[in-house]
Amino acid sequence: MTQPLYVSSVTVAAPDPRALAAFYQRMLGWTMTADDPPRPGEPAEAGWAQLAAPPGTPGLMRLNFEFEAEYTAPAWPSVEGRQHITAHLDIPARDVDAAATRALEAGARLAEVQPQEDVRVLIDPAGHPFCLFQA
Repeated sequence: MTQPLYVSSVTVAAPDPRALAAFYQRMLGWTMTADDPPRPGEPAEAGWAQLAAPPGTPGLMRLNFEFEAEYTAPAWPSVEGRQHITAHLDIPARDVDAAATRALEAGARLAEVQPQEDVRVLIDPAGHPFCLFQA
């Protein structure tokens, strides 16, 4: 029998990946396991970073953040002719309001459109939407 495949991490494109990783570190409480500087010739905000979930945390264990020189923040909700969301993070929380407050204090902003009463859509500092929902 073939061993099943699994996803070990998700990589998020950003104009300043190390700053975005620091935001998610503050919000999630995960550990920064890589904080690589820009390569020669790249701008100061370039680089690569990785966060790891605490041992025993259910779900995805790592988030990677990668420099994208041509990054354009997606529109939420989608708007014709603008960059669309290709993926977003879904984050369960025991207390959605408390988690939203924590995210806002870490540097997120509340999205103008909130399509569900029991879900909070927030926007990270690079413009990626993410959802907090009842665990």
